[in-house]
Amino acid sequence: MDLIISLAINGLATGMLIFLLAAGLTLIFGLMNVLNFAHGGLFIWGAFSGVWVYHASNSFILAILASIGTGLLLGLFTEKLIIRPVYGNLIQQILITLGFMLVLQELIKVVFGPNQKAVAAPKVLEGSFVIGDIVLIKYRLFIIILGLLVFFAFSYILKNTRIGLIVRAGVMDREMVEALGINIKVVFMLVFMVGAAIAALSGILHAPYSGVIYAEMGLEFAILAFIVVVIGGMGSFKGSLLAAILVGLTQAFMAYYVPALSLATNMLLMVAVLIFKPQGLFTVKG
Repeated sequence: MDLIISLAINGLATGMLIFLLAAGLTLIFGLMNVLNFAHGGLFIWGAFSGVWVYHASNSFILAILASIGTGLLLGLFTEKLIIRPVYGNLIQQILITLGFMLVLQELIKVVFGPNQKAVAAPKVLEGSFVIGDIVLIKYRLFIIILGLLVFFAFSYILKNTRIGLIVRAGVMDREMVEALGINIKVVFMLVFMVGAAIAALSGILHAPYSGVIYAEMGLEFAILAFIVVVIGGMGSFKGSLLAAILVGLTQAFMAYYVPALSLATNMLLMVAVLIFKPQGLFTVKG
């Protein structure tokens, strides 16, 4: 029983990291219909820029802020110069964003060096809580709590605020929103920037979790994020959260009990969903 609880905590923490990356994709891909394969590049730039600030200042809070700032700036650059010219053309979006992903990956090696970077958890989050025979690692609990806070915050913003209403209306009827005097280009640019910032936040949180970061991890996690978006349903925050938890838990248990199948499990989950419910578990109507 203790082993099951420990594996479940590990799976939840992994799932929350994947959710934070997938949440940005849900905004960008699900709501704006933009297929952004450069999302993993935003993730690694958030990780490396945040870790650089973390090592320089010894402050994890500053590292998180720096990571989010990097995500916002890269999101602005990506939307205006890379995405905007190819709105509405999925094939061109795939080609240009995949190329930009490779550029971002190689630029990491130029700016921060080609070697892996070791990262330790902040001192306040080191160690664990022991309840009986159950060991709860503090940093993993921190990731779970932060992931849930992001989920509830963005769910509230999208459903209960004016900006959320404008975004949802702009997705459904862009011309109608523009006729009301709202610059939908600026709104979508801000949505893209926020999605990029969440991806960058996921990157800096992942660094102490894995203990090491490297340039190629962006593409690896981007694939997981796309799997989560497909399983959860396009544009569904709730679907992305539940799918990320499902992927995280499955990966944690399979890695322990059947290590040989741990890498294939996520693909098998996606294939099963595509066969039995192609629209995803929680598809947004319309």
